[in-house]
Formats: sequence, C-alpha cells, structure tokens
Amino acid sequence: MMYNAPLVLSVSQLNRYVKSRMDADENLFNVFLVGEISNFTDHYKTGHFYFSLKDEEAQIKAVMFRQNALKVKFRPENGLRVIVRGRVSLYEAAGSYQVFVDDMQPDGVGALNLAFEQLKERLEREGLFDAAHKKSLPRFPERIGVITSETGAAVQDILNILGRRFPYAQVVLAPVLVQGEGAPAQLIDALQSFNAFKNVDVIILGRGGGSAEDLWAFNDERLAYAVYRSQIPVISAVGHETDFTICDFVADLRAPTPSAAAELAVPDQMQLRAEIHTLLSRMQRTVTNNLREQRLRLEQSAQKSVLKNPNLYFDTKRMQLISVSTQFDALEKTILHRARIRLQENAAKLQALSPLSVLARGYSVTTLADGTVVHSTNQLSENTEITVQLADGKAACTVKEIL
Repeated sequence: MMYNAPLVLSVSQLNRYVKSRMDADENLFNVFLVGEISNFTDHYKTGHFYFSLKDEEAQIKAVMFRQNALKVKFRPENGLRVIVRGRVSLYEAAGSYQVFVDDMQPDGVGALNLAFEQLKERLEREGLFDAAHKKSLPRFPERIGVITSETGAAVQDILNILGRRFPYAQVVLAPVLVQGEGAPAQLIDALQSFNAFKNVDVIILGRGGGSAEDLWAFNDERLAYAVYRSQIPVISAVGHETDFTICDFVADLRAPTPSAAAELAVPDQMQLRAEIHTLLSRMQRTVTNNLREQRLRLEQSAQKSVLKNPNLYFDTKRMQLISVSTQFDALEKTILHRARIRLQENAAKLQALSPLSVLARGYSVTTLADGTVVHSTNQLSENTEITVQLADGKAACTVKEIL
C-alpha cells in the first residue's frame, strides 16, 4: 500500500502562501471596518500610523503609511471610534494579518469638525485664547494692514467701509491665497512681514464666506501661533457671523464678517464730527458762563466802597494801624515794667545769697595753704599757715594756739 509523502514547508513559505491567497481574494481588496482605536503609535521619523482596531469581541492590527496619514484632518487617538477603508493582507515577517488603511474617518462626527475641536481644545489648554494676551486696538489708526484675497468681495467691502468711515487712514493690502494647501503659508508670511516692518497699526485677517473646507486655512495650527505672537493687534474676520475658526479665538478681536472688521478697526468720522461739535458747544458754553460769572464778580467788586472812595479805605486802615500801634506801645511798657520788677527781685535774692554779703556782715572764710576751707579746729595745729578772707581783702596768719 502506497502513502503520499507529507508536504513539509518552512515558516516563510507558509506565510507567503497564505499571503498570496489573501491577496488574491477580491473581497479583501477594499474593506470597510468600524472599530475603536487602541495602541495607537505615530512614528515620528517615518510618519506612519500603527494601531489596532477593536470591538467588544475581537481586534485586528492596522497600519496607515505616511502618504495616506498626511491626508487625515483630525488627530487619531486611543478610544476614538473610526471607520477605515483599506485592504487586508498578511505581514509575512510577523505571521499576522492586518489592515493596510488607505482612508480614515471618525464614526459619527465629521473629520474637519473633529480636527477643529481637537485643535481648539489643545490650544486653549496652552493659553492661546486667554484674555490676558489680547491687545487693545488703537482708537485712531494711521495705517491698517489687510490680509486677504485681492480678488474676493471681502477686500472691496473692507476698502469701501474704511474709506467711508475713516478716510484718513492708509490701507496696506497684503494679497494672499485664502484657501487651498498654499494658503496657510501665505497668510503666515503676510502676518510676519507686517510685524517685521511694523508699518501698520492694526491688522485685519480674513476672507468672505464659504464651506468648512474653504475656511480651513484659518484653522491651521501654525497660523494660530503666528497670530498669537503678533505684536500688532489682529482682527479675525473669517466667513459669516455663524462661522468660527481657530483664528477667531486666538486673535485680539473677532469680527463676524470682514465688513464688521472694518467698522471695528476705525472710528466713524461722522460720529467723531458730532462728538467734536458737542465738545466745542460745551466748551463755548463753559467759557460764556465763566465770563458771565467773572463779569458779575467784577461788577460786585466795583460797587464796594474801597473802589468808590479809596481814601476812606486808607483812612480806616490808618486808624486801625494807629490803634494797634498804641496797644503795642502800652503792652510793651507793661511787659518791660513787669520784667524790671522781676529783675530787681531776683537781684535782691542773689545779693542776699552772695558770699560777699555774708562777709560784709563781719564773717570771714578761712582756708589752708592748698585752698581747703577750714570747717573745724581738727584741721588746724600750731604754726599752721592759714588765709583769712574778709569783706575787703585777705590776711595771711599763723595759728599760735588752739583753744
């Protein structure tokens, strides 16, 4: 009895065979899968996305190469439910089958909307929307920078309103693309040029209305940082009143439309004229009232007796001066008399206490040769030389006997 010899394959041969069978299956060429992203890795060197798609019961590995990953508008992250399109094949080296993803969309939410919310949330955390960083607009700008398309309706609206409201300001137009892949770079270059030359006082950045895709250039992250770093105040005016872009949140002021941005950038000359007229009228009334009050005061002063009869005024003041002088003389005499009496009394007291007065009454002061005053006979002995101070002089004596 004959038996067929078993077919022995290497691992690589088996994987290659399985891969060939999978690649030949047309059902696996263009597969749509829905699932939740897990184990997501964005390879920073190659730009490839590596992740797994899972549901409640199973999971499958997936890879999205750089050329396709660059087309994804939002940021894939773990836990995000997505719909992917791609082909299923075997990765021979690992012996595992996986999905090679060509396209990825969020499940239930538009990709652009999701990308917008993700970027908005991240920039808000980084402080780009903080009110503390908002700059005030100049009240009377001399030059206004306008960054927009030179062929769009928005630039004409801006120029017309600026010319009507405040024709004294000069408009500096920086024509750029406002949609498409090259638009963000041109918007950034125009913004940086204005800041480098510092040739404008305020910048209007915007465009007319359009779809979310048309306005997407104003959601560019690099443009958001350029607006944030601008030293010149920036007014964002993108689309219609219901449209919001990242630039609206970062800019110093958001205008609902380009026309509204022009109105916010400059004052209204008619209103200024009305304010100036009001101020002039108020100043005229103030001056008139002040003149009237001063004239009344002058008339009242002119009715005073001092102006009608100056001699009477001087006579009155002269009499007052004489009276005061008389009072001063009397006071001076009184003060001097009292002082003289006190001086005499104090002199008498001093005279009574003077040692010379005591000596004049017959007393004397006896001192030893060294000047020590003799208070007791114990200080003396026979033949001691002493000096006796009398009222009219001194006597040198020698002690003969102590009694």
